[in-house]
Amino acid sequence: MPSGVDGVGLLVRWLIEGSRGGVTRARILMLLRERPRNAHQLSQELGLNYRTVLHHLEVLARHGLIARLYEGYGAPYALTNLAERHWSVIEDSIRRVGVRL
Repeated sequence: MPSGVDGVGLLVRWLIEGSRGGVTRARILMLLRERPRNAHQLSQELGLNYRTVLHHLEVLARHGLIARLYEGYGAPYALTNLAERHWSVIEDSIRRVGVRL
C-alpha cells in the first residue's frame, strides 16, 4: 500500500478514479459538500437522468460517503462525517479525474 493511503483513501480512489462513473460521483460529492440535495435536484444541476443519479447516490451511500437526512421520497443526501474527515483525499481524487473544484 502506498505510504499515506489508508482504507478510506483506497476506497475513494476506486470510487472516483478507478471505476466507471467516477467523474459523476466526483461531481455529486462536490455539490453535496456545498449543501444537501435530493436526487431530483442533483439530476437537474448535473443534467443527468434521474435514475443515473440514483444509482450513483446508492453507490456512495453503500460505501459510507453520503447518507439521506431522513427517509421518504425527496429526502436530501448529505456528506457523512467520514467524507468530511477525509475531504482532502476526496478532493485529491476529484482533481486527478479532471473535475474542477
